[in-house]
Amino acid sequence: MVSFRRLSDVLDSPRAYEIWQAPFAATKMAPLERHNHLPSIGRVLEVGCGPGTNAAYFAHTHYVGLDFNPQYTAYARQRYGREFITADARTYAPPADARYDCILLNSFLHHIDDENALIILRRLHEALNEGGHIHILDLVLPERASLARWLARRDRGDYPRPMARWRELLDEVFEPVIVEPFAVGKLRIPMWQMFYFKGRSRR
Repeated sequence: MVSFRRLSDVLDSPRAYEIWQAPFAATKMAPLERHNHLPSIGRVLEVGCGPGTNAAYFAHTHYVGLDFNPQYTAYARQRYGREFITADARTYAPPADARYDCILLNSFLHHIDDENALIILRRLHEALNEGGHIHILDLVLPERASLARWLARRDRGDYPRPMARWRELLDEVFEPVIVEPFAVGKLRIPMWQMFYFKGRSRR
């Protein structure tokens, strides 16, 4: 039997990650599509972009993907022909003249502890255009025992949070526009609890 730690190592491979995510990718992105007219979005920065899984949603516009894993970014550049940067989001600062209408973090912050999550969020706050929004999709740690809680505890990310803690972190930096919990699963069985957060800068 493959351990969860061994699975984490396997998923460092871009192709393995794509195969693992494929059954759930559209469900995870559905709230973003439902609440926004993606063709009208201008400049996009995706933080924790992985192997470029979401780049196709932004084929119409200037898109930049950022990820720590050089295997992911090399694969994404070759496959999508877009701009992918290999960098640590905790220390990366976009160029002073780079401002974005949409900043996307999809299943990223549950890999980051509270202190560094706030550092990242504050940096991204400075990178938003006036009128731009941050869009966050991430894993919730349910309060009660359930399959979703069991899976969240065994996720590759070490920092799934209860919804109340997510709100404390995000509301400290961004003014919420939309906060929507949703479930991700298969065969109508909810396997993970997630949320979609759309926020604007607190000026």
